[in-house]
Amino acid sequence: MNSPRTISFRIAADKVAALDSIAKAMDRDRSYLLNEAVANYLSEQQRFAAMVEEGIRSAEAGELIDDEEIGSRIDTWETEYSAREKQVRA
Repeated sequence: MNSPRTISFRIAADKVAALDSIAKAMDRDRSYLLNEAVANYLSEQQRFAAMVEEGIRSAEAGELIDDEEIGSRIDTWETEYSAREKQVRA
């Protein structure tokens, strides 16, 4: 792990209060929560960027899905979602 550095930024007081409340409930400090949040954010942004790159490579290779196939997939998802919702309500 790199040597920790101190940074500062402005944040609304209500968000600080929420952070402190969560930190107290977790028996952690605010710094821990912020480090976790930043790590999760960076991980998600890196994952998203990799997916975009993969999509660009696929498009450049001609590996595309036409609009009819997309429509069919969406219809399938909607049907599956509706079936699950009916099971949950039953």
